[in-house]
Amino acid sequence: MVQDERNGHLWARSILDRLGQALLGEPHDRRELAEILRGAQKRGLIDRDALDMIEGVFQVSEMQVRDIMVPRAQMEVTDKNESVDTYLPLVIRTGHSRFPMIDGDKDKIIGILLAKDLLRYFDAEQRDRFNIYDMLRPAVFVPESKRLNVLLKEFRASRNHMAIVVDEYGGVAGLVTIEDVLEQIVGEIEDEFDFDTDNVMIMQRGEHEFVAKALTPIDDFNAYFNTTFSDEEVDTIGGLVVTTLGHLPKRGDKVEIGSLRFEVLRADSRRVHLIKIVPVVRAGAPE
Repeated sequence: MVQDERNGHLWARSILDRLGQALLGEPHDRRELAEILRGAQKRGLIDRDALDMIEGVFQVSEMQVRDIMVPRAQMEVTDKNESVDTYLPLVIRTGHSRFPMIDGDKDKIIGILLAKDLLRYFDAEQRDRFNIYDMLRPAVFVPESKRLNVLLKEFRASRNHMAIVVDEYGGVAGLVTIEDVLEQIVGEIEDEFDFDTDNVMIMQRGEHEFVAKALTPIDDFNAYFNTTFSDEEVDTIGGLVVTTLGHLPKRGDKVEIGSLRFEVLRADSRRVHLIKIVPVVRAGAPE
C-alpha cells in the first residue's frame, strides 16, 4: 500500500512537472530557447543588441577556428631576415598590434612581434642594444578544428590575443585573434547589403549593381560575371581587390579591374568582408 501511494505520488508529480513546463514555456533545447528569446525581444523585454549577443554566444559554441580565421594568403607578417626599417611601413600602414614573425616562409613562424615593442627601436639610447629576438613573444598554435568557445577560454587563461592556425599536415593555414572571436558574439552592424543566407556568395541588388562576399572564389566569380581574372596569385575576389590596391582597404575604397568597379562595403583591420561590383561605363560607350 505504501509503495502504491509512493508510485502514485511520483506519477502525479511527473504530470504536474510536465504541465508546469508547458505553462511556463520552459525550453527543451537550444532552438526552443532561441525562439523564446526572439519572442521576448519582439515584446520589448530585451533589446535587439542583447538578443544578437546571446545568439552570438550560441553560435560561437558551434563554430570552429577555420570558420573565422584570416587565411594564410591574407596574413600580414614580418620577416626576421629583413631589417626593422624594411617592415616598419607595413606596421604603420596596417595598424595591427601584433604580427607573426617568420623565418623566410609563412610555415616557419618563430614568434609574435608586438608593434608597441618597436618603440624601443626609436630610442637613441636603446637602439644600439636593440635585438628583435628579445622582443618576440611565443607563438601559440591551434588546429583548424578547435571550437571557438574553447579557444576563447584559452585566450583568457593565457592572456594571448593571437593564435596561428595549422592544418592537419602541420602547415600554417591562417591566424585568429581574440577580437575575431569576440566579433562573433558582439556581431557586426547590419545594413542593406547583408545576405540572408550563408550559401549565397554573389547577389544582385539592382539592374547594374551586385554584392559579393570577399571570400568568393575567383573561379566562381568568373563564371558569374563572364570575366577572366587569374587565380594564380590569389584565390578569392577579396584577395584580388587587396592585391590590386596594394594595401588592406577600408570601407569606401574603390578600384577598377577590367570592366568592373569594386567598392569595399565592409572591412575590418585585417580583412575585407563585403564588396560591391558595378560595370564600368566608358566614355562614349552605350550604357
